[in-house]
Amino acid sequence: MTLSLIVLHMAGATMLLLYAMHMVRMGMELAFGHTLRVMLGQARRGELIAAGGGLAMAVMLQSSTAVAMLACGFAASGMLAAPTGLALLLGADIGSALVVRILTFDLGWLVPVCLFVGGIMHLKLSGERVREVGRMVLGIGFVLLSLQLIAAAIGPLRNSTMLPALSDYLASDYFTAFLIGAAFTWLVHSSVATILMVAALAAQGLIPLEAGVPLVLGANLGGGLIAVWLSRGLPVAGRRLPVGNLIFRATGAIVVLAVVGATGLSAKPLGADAGTALVNFHLLFNAGLALVSLPLVRMVSHLTLRLLPDRPVAATPGNPMAHRTSALDRSAKGTPQLALASATRELLRMGELVEAMVRPVLELIRAGDRAAICRVREMDEAVNDAHTAIKLYLAELGRGQMTVQEAKRSIELTDVAINFEHAGDVIAKNLLVLAQERLDKNWRFSNEGWAELVALHERLIENMHLALNLLVTQNLSSARQLVVEKERMRRLHRHSHSQHLKRLQSGTPESIETSGMHIEIARGLKEINSLLVTIAYPILTESGDLLESRLTKVG
Repeated sequence: MTLSLIVLHMAGATMLLLYAMHMVRMGMELAFGHTLRVMLGQARRGELIAAGGGLAMAVMLQSSTAVAMLACGFAASGMLAAPTGLALLLGADIGSALVVRILTFDLGWLVPVCLFVGGIMHLKLSGERVREVGRMVLGIGFVLLSLQLIAAAIGPLRNSTMLPALSDYLASDYFTAFLIGAAFTWLVHSSVATILMVAALAAQGLIPLEAGVPLVLGANLGGGLIAVWLSRGLPVAGRRLPVGNLIFRATGAIVVLAVVGATGLSAKPLGADAGTALVNFHLLFNAGLALVSLPLVRMVSHLTLRLLPDRPVAATPGNPMAHRTSALDRSAKGTPQLALASATRELLRMGELVEAMVRPVLELIRAGDRAAICRVREMDEAVNDAHTAIKLYLAELGRGQMTVQEAKRSIELTDVAINFEHAGDVIAKNLLVLAQERLDKNWRFSNEGWAELVALHERLIENMHLALNLLVTQNLSSARQLVVEKERMRRLHRHSHSQHLKRLQSGTPESIETSGMHIEIARGLKEINSLLVTIAYPILTESGDLLESRLTKVG
């Protein structure tokens, strides 16, 4: 087999591995997104619990980076403290290493089982969650199949004269091997994939153990760089977690690399062959790093605060949009494609502001003071300003030359801006008014009624995350999931309404007192959710998944 053919087979197998891991992660997020966010919320109880939760989430998602991005979102919204978030990411690193250990067992027999069972579940069975679990099982099958393809592709390299020379050089130059491991991991955006490939090469005798150790350490550094890169556009509170995790990973990797280089310690006792030894070394490194780093999370969180300080407080404290640079690039108007991307970024910021309004609204209704209610209400002015700016920007863009597809996208973005502005009005002119009324009259909700409102609010926050991601990715599966979530929200609302009526009939004092308020809050949360779901409609219309009417007959 020629070198070019070997490289082609390796590239194909690597892309299958990356795609398979993406399938598993997407299936898990769509099928069990609520469970993952509940686990993330429970992690706030303490550093040890956070580390355990991060480990479990990374195993389920097969990616510490995916856990890091979820944690960044919670940290950016103020729901996850930096020390707890850092502990969560340290646990996620162990979970990611554990995934590598599991995948390197001899599971060849599982490939046809996963492909058959997953294919039936995803393609033949009904039910959104069943189909997404089928996607996960298919993804696991493809991961195992890709590892077999990688092993088969690199087999002919044993007879190569060039590879032994390169391997010997990397074994003697630890630093170069370390940098190659970091660079390749960042390039493929997956430390799991890199470690699996290095282990496969070592198991075939193509990479000596002396070169594999710095490659593995470099992959750990590269894994930390991925999250820093992906979180670069988040609020500063969200960016601190990946930076802190990178500090831990970089320090640990460099220290271990220096010790191995100076003492000549070998990982050979860790496994029967070189591949197994490297995988066990990777797991041991991350476990040891977490053990040493957990007591230091508070110190490193203070360091990240110095490296990434909070922005100066604006002249209008309730206006998070003040004193920031708009994403609307006026110089891009001559290039519609760039201008539409610019408008999409500004819409994301507008959506994040709406999320910042809706996230505390239930707590404000329960026990908010006038100052807190006023601060959130002031955000509506920023939402209105963003809405006006985006509409004018897109209107001016429409005067130029655009393709049919670009014109259609411009209309869709304008519609999203209108719906975000409407959602802000629902919060400011309805829900916050109710919060003020409850404060003035000192009313209390029944425990059952409040639990129903909390369930509606939690579902809304989850759907808001899904909607904002969909705005950028335009992913068909996510669009379908968002519409499914609308029906779930409708069922929750209907259940809450019927239960509320039963409590009224039974004469529950709190239910009678807050009857109108309970119904208005539930209706407002449902209305905001419906506005978010409209982001999915153009995608589903284009794919033919959306009916023109819900009526059984259209006359």
